[in-house]
This record gives sequence, structure tokens and C-alpha cells, in this order.
Amino acid sequence: MADKVLVLGGGFAGLESAIAARKAGFDVTMVSDRDYLYIYPISIWIPTREIGFGDVCLPLAETAGIHGFRLIAAPVAAVDAAAGKVRLGDGRTLGYDYLIIAVGAGKVPVPGMEHTLSICGPPAASLEIRDRIDSLIARGRGRIAVGFGGNPKDPSAVRGGPAFEFIFNLHNLLRKKGLRDNFELTLFAPMPKPGIRLGEDAYEMLVSWLGRMGIERRFGLKIKEFDKGGVVFEDGSRLESDLTMFIAAGRGHDLFMESDLPGNEAGFIRIDDHCRVEGCGNVFAVGDCAALEGPDWRAKQGHLAEVMARVAVENIRALAAGRAPVAGYRDKVSILCVMDFGNGAALVHRDENRAVVRPMPVVGHWLKKAWGAYWKLSRRKLCPRLL
Repeated sequence: MADKVLVLGGGFAGLESAIAARKAGFDVTMVSDRDYLYIYPISIWIPTREIGFGDVCLPLAETAGIHGFRLIAAPVAAVDAAAGKVRLGDGRTLGYDYLIIAVGAGKVPVPGMEHTLSICGPPAASLEIRDRIDSLIARGRGRIAVGFGGNPKDPSAVRGGPAFEFIFNLHNLLRKKGLRDNFELTLFAPMPKPGIRLGEDAYEMLVSWLGRMGIERRFGLKIKEFDKGGVVFEDGSRLESDLTMFIAAGRGHDLFMESDLPGNEAGFIRIDDHCRVEGCGNVFAVGDCAALEGPDWRAKQGHLAEVMARVAVENIRALAAGRAPVAGYRDKVSILCVMDFGNGAALVHRDENRAVVRPMPVVGHWLKKAWGAYWKLSRRKLCPRLL
């Protein structure tokens, strides 16, 4: 009888874990608090109406049927690693032979954050952002502030790329409608050089594009609070805004703040190079919920989450066969993204050896859209997987 692998989370890391574990011959159950996977990297185009909400969703029940694993659509209430049990929000208790935790991260709170909307928050927020932008366009003018927060306890949990992409695409939308001169667009972040982890060349490219598009910058100012009218910084200055889009930095998921799993200072689950939770022989953590080790510029990204998922499953296979785990993720840590500008893009890649930026005017925008279509089709086995 096949060993049971229980996967918690239905995002990039969770789905890749379930697919890889099922392919390896395990009996796999996935638990997700949503019945669809939301493809965050392409959700930047929902507010600009280039794509619809359904285009960003992959139904998990259908995907589970294709790959042969079970799906339970329910929130996780508690994990008891010592007892080998997981309790769900509906009261059910699940056991496992091996557990893969891939539930994502929590958010670093900022006072007044309820006055903001996030492109990296609950999926429905993208629709509200879209509607708020539509309202400002109908009015014919507005002030829009776009920013992201930091986490000094774990800088790998900062997600700034979507903020840049969002404001670049918003600029192009307003320009096409002939309204750009009627809108004030500002990008804000608490660090002096947001985006520097991509490399110096990439940072200079981003600053250059902000200047070309007439987008104001508020860098290096810590955020004190948000209110209905904008952003208040710790130095007492203020940024007025009719719409504030803010991506909070990540921290450990609330689910594990009082669990028996080891956490780092930011609350992320401590793992070794094999993605195995420290002190737990049969529990693995992958993706945003895990504490990453590596170079100072390391960042939590979807492609790395999938790499970690495959590493975890490979090591579970070894353990199930009576061997010691050998696969590691640390030598695979890299940054890989297509930074979309709305009318083009740039391929950014960084690893321990180099940091590369390749501008892709016009075609880059469509290549990123093609990636979104490919990702969905390949996970439904409607086209071959390249990776």
C-alpha cells in the first residue's frame, strides 16, 4: 500500500508538490482553502481589464482529477507534528506518512492597512482595484499611490515586483485613454533602493522607466500608517491618494505562530537544505511558508517554490525507500522574472554567478501572457511541460 502524502496549500508550491508526489507513486491528498489556484504573476492585468478573473484561476478539482490526487477544499486549523495529525476548520482530523506544508505566508501588519487594496492579497481584491480605477477614469482625474512594505527580520519576504508592474501597466492604460496627464502616480517603499535585489542594472532600469513615465517616487521613508486619504510616513510627511495599492511584506503564517514547528525570527518554518522541517523526520515545508537560506538577495518566488516542492518529493521518495535524503534546494536559489511594462518587458535573472537584464520591447509583454496560458495548459496536461 502506497505511503500517504498530505499537502497543505493549493498554490504554486502545493500543486507542484501534489503533482510530483502523485507521479512518484504516493497516495496524495491536497488541502486548500480555495477550490482554485490563483495565478498571481498574471493578475496584474485584471485591474487594467486586459484579462478576466477566470483567466487567472486554475480549478483544483479538475486538476486533481487529471493528476490523480484528492482535493479537500477546507481551511487548516492546526498542525500537530508530534502527533502526526492535521486538524481542518470543519473539525476533521487527517493523518499522514509524510506532510508537505505549502500554505504561503502571513502579512506584516501596518496600521490602517484596511484602507488599502493589494494585488497580492485576496483574489477578489483585484476586482475591487479594477472597479476603483474604472471610477477614477470615469471621473477623469485622480491620485494613485502604489507601494510595498519591508520586513527587516526576513528581507526575502518582500514582494515588490508586482508593484512596479502594476504601476507601469496603469501608466500605459491611462496613456491609451488620453488621461495620463490628469493622474498623479507615485511609487513608495521604505527601502532606499527598492528592487536592488534584482541587481544594480535591473534597479537602474526600473528607476529609468519610472522617470520616463513621469511616475513620482517616495523611497526610503518608513510607513507610519494609512488612512482614507493616503499614506503617512514616519517623518511626518504625507502622500495624498484616491486609491492606495499596497503589498505588505510577508511573515510567518498565523497557523504556525503557536504550533510545535520551529520558526525563525519572522515566523517562517525552519528547514534544512532538503526542505525538511528541523527536528521533524517526515514533515517538509516549501514555498513562502519556509525560511529560506542563501545569499542576501534571495527572494520568495513561484519558480523557487516549485523547485523546493520537487526537492521535497525527491527526498520523501528516498526516505520511503529507506535511504537518506540527498536533494537540496540552496544551490538552486535564484531570481527569475519577466518584469512587465505594459508595452514590453525585461527578463531578469540573478544567481550566485551573475545578474542579467535583457530588455524585450513589445514582444516581452506578449511572452509573459503566453507564459500564463502555457502554465495553465501544461498543468492540465493539454500541452507538454518544459520544466
